[in-house]
Amino acid sequence: MSGKILIVEDELKLAELLGDYLRQGGFEPLHVADGLDAVPTVRDEKPDLVLLDLMLPGKDGMDICKEVRSFSSVPIIMITARVEEIDRLLGLELGADDYICKPYSPREVVARVKAVLRRSGAAAIQDQGLTLDEARYSATLRGVSLDLTAVEFKLLQILVASPGRIFSRSQLMDRIYPDERIVNDRTIDSHIKKLRKKIAASAPGEELIHSVYSVGYKYEVE
Repeated sequence: MSGKILIVEDELKLAELLGDYLRQGGFEPLHVADGLDAVPTVRDEKPDLVLLDLMLPGKDGMDICKEVRSFSSVPIIMITARVEEIDRLLGLELGADDYICKPYSPREVVARVKAVLRRSGAAAIQDQGLTLDEARYSATLRGVSLDLTAVEFKLLQILVASPGRIFSRSQLMDRIYPDERIVNDRTIDSHIKKLRKKIAASAPGEELIHSVYSVGYKYEVE
């Protein structure tokens, strides 16, 4: 496996260590230490994945993640020494793909990078005018971009892959958050609500995601 990995980390020794391990894993690491340089580097270098520290000089990792998600679906793994659950949830709500807490093993980081890239490298799914391209985390409906966050994309992908199948909230949470981080039913409901709004904005009157009372959700074209 190969690819360009952007490390956004202000601790130089830690960034160098991660870079060494990533090179050994076959990747091409890039590094910026100031949060203000992160977004321009994503735009210019178009990395395959971003390792984004939360606490940075210049601009906070949360703000960087939100800004990157406004124009790119590049996979983002957030790294932080904060362990409060609210930070994890905020990071994921903004579109992060994974979360690693310090201290960590560089080997674990490389393994997570490979896992996220594998998930993001599948072929496109096409169904009834809806196209999902996992390599780019992009979704279009009738040729119109849905501008989904990474979590919304994954949620739609799971549903579209099994048309008509009803997924409970717990099943969707297990698939979206395989590391068993703590989330609740309202998190899934919130993502579904936002997803429906984006579908409705791109294709008025088109209802693709259906609620099944007291059970969960399904994808079905009526």
